[in-house]
Amino acid sequence: MPELPDITLYLEALDARVRGTQLEAIELRNPFLLRTVEPAPQALAGRTVCTLRRLGKRIALGLSGDYWLVLHLMIAGRLHWAPAPARKAAGRNILAVLRFSSGLLSITEAGSKRRAALHLVHGEAQLAPHAPAGLEIAAATPAEFAARLRLRNHTLKRALTDPQLYSGIGNAYSDEILHAAGLSPLAMSQKLTAAEVARLHRACSTVLETWTSRLRAQAGGEFPSKVTAFRPEMAVHGRFGQSCPVCATPVQRIRYADNETNYCPRCQTGGRVLADRALSRLLKRDWPRTIDEL
Repeated sequence: MPELPDITLYLEALDARVRGTQLEAIELRNPFLLRTVEPAPQALAGRTVCTLRRLGKRIALGLSGDYWLVLHLMIAGRLHWAPAPARKAAGRNILAVLRFSSGLLSITEAGSKRRAALHLVHGEAQLAPHAPAGLEIAAATPAEFAARLRLRNHTLKRALTDPQLYSGIGNAYSDEILHAAGLSPLAMSQKLTAAEVARLHRACSTVLETWTSRLRAQAGGEFPSKVTAFRPEMAVHGRFGQSCPVCATPVQRIRYADNETNYCPRCQTGGRVLADRALSRLLKRDWPRTIDEL
């Protein structure tokens, strides 16, 4: 799922290309993408793009007349840009095409599951429900970050990825943040010491800022074309079995549902191998408790 650094790049690229231009038409190729009935897509045609916002992991385009287009790409949704005078949209598995006077923006989604969502709303009151209450890391003071973390007693992995607690963090960057902070993904949020909370706050800020700058440099002013949760420069996410860049210990994982958590047992859990719901139940007493046993 595109997270804060990826959504930031999308917004910057769109701002440079569509702000001040007209939205000529919304062409739906898959009707399940649109999740609202009013206003109709025709009501937004011909309106000027006035502003762009990030609402958590959502992209919001503000049009003249206080109309809004809110897009949630979910896991496999992506954006593709074809500048004018192109008349054919770029990308495969196209769900919709937004025709601007400056070019075409196509919304695609890989795979067979259709999770991406487009909402059309009129007015700030209708826009508000689409903005999660999560804290913006870049604007948060250490005290605000700590207070939000201790609102609920969750594992750190769950706390960081809860959109009602923190804005824009998902599965990939939560792994990177916890590795940078040297904290277990299963540590409980209300049991952290003040020093550990401060370390986590610094890691959040550093990881998100570093990756946003890195992705911006890689894009080089072009429209982002390689939005992925798996990047070779990452420390642990998606690198199960590979060496931790800090201590060379093989990265471990916990798999659950459609996701997995990646971590370094030496850097984050004091050498302890965390129980995997599937394998640990199968192996029972044979499940290795430490990285040395493994």
